[in-house]
Amino acid sequence: MVTPEPPATQPPGSLTIGDLAARTGVATATLRMWESRHGFPAPTRLDSGHRRYGERDVEQVQEVLRRRESGTRLEVAIASVRLRRAADDAGPGAPSVFATLRRLHPHLHPRRLRKSTLLALSWAIEDECLARAGRARVFGAFQQERFYRATEDRWRELARVARSTVVLAALSGHPDPVPGTTFVHLPEDAPMRREWAVVCDAADHPAVLTAWELPGQSTVRDRDRLFESVWTVEPGAVRDAARACAQVALQLGHPEGASLLYELADEPPAAPAELVQATALLNRVVAYVDQGVGAPGATASR
Repeated sequence: MVTPEPPATQPPGSLTIGDLAARTGVATATLRMWESRHGFPAPTRLDSGHRRYGERDVEQVQEVLRRRESGTRLEVAIASVRLRRAADDAGPGAPSVFATLRRLHPHLHPRRLRKSTLLALSWAIEDECLARAGRARVFGAFQQERFYRATEDRWRELARVARSTVVLAALSGHPDPVPGTTFVHLPEDAPMRREWAVVCDAADHPAVLTAWELPGQSTVRDRDRLFESVWTVEPGAVRDAARACAQVALQLGHPEGASLLYELADEPPAAPAELVQATALLNRVVAYVDQGVGAPGATASR
């Protein structure tokens, strides 16, 4: 492929869709189709509604083309490039589930929740996966191996009904193999060592919970440890979280990650507005429960 010679450098976000097409050799109709189907490239919109792009968009479209020429399916190429951008924006050591969701879905506002509340949310997501037995792809980030061991029976049962399961943690050795499960050891510098995540990527009941542990809690009782937490049932956010987990597995030497990225390449349907509103309401409910509102001894405000 011959890439057209770039014109003189332009200010960030000043390229039209015609400029982007000329710089990359991709027709404007194709760029619009990619945006409609895959959310890529993601332009800045002027008040008039016209699209504007930057140099980074040029580089990413060219990267997709390079991956396509090497035989990668279009959806996989786009998903990988989008995830890498989110990882770069999140800083060194990314990708991580929490950083990816905060970047790609900024409307998901984090809330500080205790570990005891996160356990309840995690069990609810896992129970729904078990109850529906819908061949979901399930990912779990446990920080330390002992936290996985505490819930190992549940995850063995999940592996029995799920399409696949991936366990990410600081593993001390080689866990006993579980059919359908990939165990990913997180090295000491991995950002996900500080993360808690449960991702259930399923067609009819997607859900993700991800949380980043606040530093400086060595003297805090385990059940009271605080996490910056995000959870949602929006299909797009769940799919991006699943891709982040698969990307971590691939980067750490597990070829299963490539197969998962291929399976996760398609974009799920957009979440209905009612679902987004209901999730926001339930987030408030969870926050109040975490604070102990309504518990014995709690102070009523009305």
